[in-house]
Amino acid sequence: MDVMGGFVHAQVLLACVRLDLFAILAGGPARLEELAARTGLPAAPLHRLLLSAQAIGLLEHRSGHRFGLGPLGVPVATHEGLRAMIEHNHLLYQDMADPVAFLSNAWQGGMANYWPYAHTDTPAAPGGASHVDRVARYSALMAGSQNFVTAEILRSYDFSSHRCVLDVGSGQGRWVAELAQREPALRFQLVDLPPVLDIARGRHAALGLESRCTYHPGSFIEDALPKGADLITLVRVAHDHPDRVVQGLFHRIHQALPVGGTLLLAEPMAQPEPNRASVDAYFHCYLLAMGAGELRTPDRLSAMLRGSGFGHVELLPNGMPIHTRLLVARKNQGLPSS
Repeated sequence: MDVMGGFVHAQVLLACVRLDLFAILAGGPARLEELAARTGLPAAPLHRLLLSAQAIGLLEHRSGHRFGLGPLGVPVATHEGLRAMIEHNHLLYQDMADPVAFLSNAWQGGMANYWPYAHTDTPAAPGGASHVDRVARYSALMAGSQNFVTAEILRSYDFSSHRCVLDVGSGQGRWVAELAQREPALRFQLVDLPPVLDIARGRHAALGLESRCTYHPGSFIEDALPKGADLITLVRVAHDHPDRVVQGLFHRIHQALPVGGTLLLAEPMAQPEPNRASVDAYFHCYLLAMGAGELRTPDRLSAMLRGSGFGHVELLPNGMPIHTRLLVARKNQGLPSS
């Protein structure tokens, strides 16, 4: 029942988001009649939704026959990026309505269309309003959901010994902006597709950070990376692409770094056998739906990094591995390690 109920739980969550119940109840507990008036739903079916949301911890009963936010409802009410991801998850459920058909033709659904760069080995062809709109759309989602990952990285890694950071696949530059405000001595290089970097440049200019950043429009799948950075960050990028693309990217990162330079890779990673994590099942299907990405274990990523020449690879401990895990790889003098 726990497994079968997962779809229902997610739909209850989505309904609460779309009805704005979390925002309403963030202002204080409310009775059923008040919530019916504010959502426009009849009281009887709304009551079923409220009871269901209570059963999974999104809401809870309060005195006076009122409903209030539950322990899982509070973060949804306070984090816009979380609400955006909940709404976005609906695309995956639409794609998987017929799971066997999905497995036979996974890249033809709404998720693949949402992430147009991820289901080919090359970026989506630039040009045209629709392309720019799609770039802005998925970049906004990535930026909005970046807070959780950014917090884990900043808590887990010390940036004080570095002078210049190259961020590959920078998106709207949210990660660079957060790091720049925390580490005022750092300078930055950003690599991504031209329309994405245009958004990042505008964001950084508004924050007064543009003078510390240089922007390198292009494809990290095909183009050589700029040199000059002693730290390269790869945040939620590798798992979007197949092994061949990731291995080539690791080689170019190794070439761009000086001896003693560091790569910091941060993304969700699979649990190694014989451990199990139910979130792995979600990511395996999500990455299949969006394109040719893959959820890899830390050991597999470490082997790929060593195969690209990195002599030392370390998995850093962090408090919330469901958001991201972190690998640190350093370039040593000498031949690539086996």
